[in-house]
Amino acid sequence: MRVPLRALALTAAAGAGAGAYACVVERNWFTLRRYEIPVLPAGAAPLRVLHLSDVHLTPGRHRLLSWIRSLHTLDPDLVVNTGDSIAHTQAVQPFLEALGPLLERPGIFVFGSNDLYSPIPKNPLGYLYETPDQARRRHIPDMPWAELGEGMAAAGWLDANNRRGRVKAGELDIAVGGVHDSHIDKDRYEEIAGPADPTADLRLGVLHSPEPRVMDRFAGDGYDLLLAGHTHGGQVNLPGYGALVTNCGIDRRRARGLHRHPAQGDPDRSWLHVSGGLGTSPWAPFRFACRPEASVLTLIPRIG
Repeated sequence: MRVPLRALALTAAAGAGAGAYACVVERNWFTLRRYEIPVLPAGAAPLRVLHLSDVHLTPGRHRLLSWIRSLHTLDPDLVVNTGDSIAHTQAVQPFLEALGPLLERPGIFVFGSNDLYSPIPKNPLGYLYETPDQARRRHIPDMPWAELGEGMAAAGWLDANNRRGRVKAGELDIAVGGVHDSHIDKDRYEEIAGPADPTADLRLGVLHSPEPRVMDRFAGDGYDLLLAGHTHGGQVNLPGYGALVTNCGIDRRRARGLHRHPAQGDPDRSWLHVSGGLGTSPWAPFRFACRPEASVLTLIPRIG
């Protein structure tokens, strides 16, 4: 059956329009998401947490930098950065300068793979996949990850890459456990394994990629809240269907937002927040039905 030229032209025009929207409009249409999470002891004052992830900063992202600079007006008690902050060797200083007054707040960070390894050119249609040949090119870090980490640590933020630590935020004593990026097998949970401190007001687990095998261990050790990124919320979503892929072991329905982990089971199991992130790979500069985001998590006392 012959397809009318008019139909082909309309289809091509619609595809071009959707592509332009995804690359030009939605990629720069930042949004702030807000959640309340009942994880604190009875009588505790609410704690405001700003969760940032997957900025993937490259030179020239002026709208993105300006939006990040504005976030200090949210007056967070704690800032958590779950990695993939940079995607260019010249992005460290612009990223730290954009954080600005946020670096004066208590903070926690872990790295993602793009903080260590420069983005690899690939077919944009395969933006969430990596071939074995590409993986073999990623043995030696070629990004200024140490400079990035030193900048955040010098401001007093806790480096939680395969480490435990303690953070005082608001009126709360927070026990933190974190791992390096499990997507590139940098996680070493055995180095932080063991029950989270029951005397802390909050037990917080921080990781870049929300791999169930790692989150199971956090949940088993009694962490109240897990914060992750990596998925970009799917980056391309279909209305009525959601994320096409997650690029990790987590299911599509939990590609971003607030959930529980495990997905089913004990009603008192850990809370999980997966950030859809603020950026994209420079080799796949588009988002569709998945706006770039940061999140404010207001932690409140447990119900009952």
